[in-house]
Amino acid sequence: MTATTPSGAPLIEARDLTKYFGSVVALHDVSLSVRAGEVLCLLGDNGAGKSTLIKILSGVHPPDSGQILVDGEPVVLGSPRDALQRGIATVYQDLAMIPLMSISRNFFLGAEPVSGFGPLKTLDIKLADRVTRTALKQMGIDLRDTSQPVGTLSGGERQSVAIARAIHFGAKVVILDEPTSALGVKEAAVVLRFIAKAREQDIGVILITHNINHAFPVGDRFTILDRGTCTGTFDKADLTPTQLLEHMGGGAELAEIEHELEKPIPAA
Repeated sequence: MTATTPSGAPLIEARDLTKYFGSVVALHDVSLSVRAGEVLCLLGDNGAGKSTLIKILSGVHPPDSGQILVDGEPVVLGSPRDALQRGIATVYQDLAMIPLMSISRNFFLGAEPVSGFGPLKTLDIKLADRVTRTALKQMGIDLRDTSQPVGTLSGGERQSVAIARAIHFGAKVVILDEPTSALGVKEAAVVLRFIAKAREQDIGVILITHNINHAFPVGDRFTILDRGTCTGTFDKADLTPTQLLEHMGGGAELAEIEHELEKPIPAA
């Protein structure tokens, strides 16, 4: 059983969100929720509405109708800053990192600790390194040298640093936008382990992906979008990966491809 807020409400809940871009219906009556210590996987092909939904939840776009609740209270997220102040952090694919800057500088980007007073204030590098190492170690990543450029890390490690950064600065809900899409098997495994670690710390995670093989090992529930509508939300205990693929609409296509591949090649 997952933890809840003191009120017993989900950390974040979307009710019947609808969004238009001109005459195009990007989302129609989409609902979801995530509780503390839970990983909700948001699944769907390109164009399903995943990006629009996370931009609404992160304060980039306002919905045309519907409601967002945080800790059971209705809120209006007018900007990403509003979302962050409510404890909702989004980690996008580009990670907002500067490759040539150190790991610790990227970790504190825009909120660096300083020492001294007035015009004599200087960046406290030692404190930044120490806090960064501690925060990452708590999440299962042991980096001895946080002064090295973040660009020297693997893609999975950079994703993990971005997630740890969001949690350190107060995120109760972390929205991850396709965090494993450009990663190899080993790098993706690093991120998935990190997501599981975040769940252990009672963080709510919304994992956006189209990869069932990445979603199923860490997901607790799965919400499927198709052309802007929600086709269902399923508990992990109630289905297999194959059934989840079928709910996404890919089962029939794969079966057809397999059937075609089984056909003998015509003689020349």
